Amino acid sequence: MKGIILAGGGGTRLRPLTVSTNKHLLALYDKPVIYYAVKKLVDAGIDRIMIVTSPEAIESMVKLLGSGADFMSKRTGKQIQIVYGIQNQPNGIAYGLWIAKDYIGNDNCVLYLGDNIFEDDLTPHIKKFKSGATVFLKEVADPERFGIATLGQNSKILDIDEKPTKPKTNYAVTGVYMYDSTVFKKCLSLKASERGEYEITDINKQYIKDGKLHGIFLKKEWFDIGTFDSLLETANFIRNKNNDNKKK
Repeated sequence: MKGIILAGGGGTRLRPLTVSTNKHLLALYDKPVIYYAVKKLVDAGIDRIMIVTSPEAIESMVKLLGSGADFMSKRTGKQIQIVYGIQNQPNGIAYGLWIAKDYIGNDNCVLYLGDNIFEDDLTPHIKKFKSGATVFLKEVADPERFGIATLGQNSKILDIDEKPTKPKTNYAVTGVYMYDSTVFKKCLSLKASERGEYEITDINKQYIKDGKLHGIFLKKEWFDIGTFDSLLETANFIRNKNNDNKKK
């Protein structure tokens, strides 16, 4: 399995912090935001990763991460491979996925939104994954802000409502997804949404139609650092966690 980390976007909710830099390059306590995404995938056994970012951020991203020399593969004991793709316009998560098509080839892939921080270990889920698609869910207090899943038997997802005004559940779809190689065929039929983006929810709904989209509930903390408050909350969580580890 290969990894794709999406690290583009304008970061408009974090301005003026993001006027001159990409939000994934911002400091999150003691490391840049993007480091946590790379490390999470590497810890889960993924050692071939494409970073998809904007033209404005590519130089800084390469300067920071290079070819992956700061991260060692669990599989080989050698450095991982990091390559880059450029998303010229912020036209949706599904389009960012499509940019990695040739790199992924016929492999399965894990798609990771680089501004999400996950405490759960993804390793057992990645090892278990064979086909179809899997999304990771978290119960939230404000379901109107997220894509919200309705579940059937055996954790099969029956529907996803994008930012519903009257949510059927509070099961939010978080920013990590696992797909088999048929995902790129599904991309071919996508049309831009009303907001001009190619939506990952439309990909997921095609897997729902095939009866092949499963949900896994996260057990630990999940953060999206897209706002000032969440950036601060996440940094404080990491600081406290690091301090607790030092005391052990």
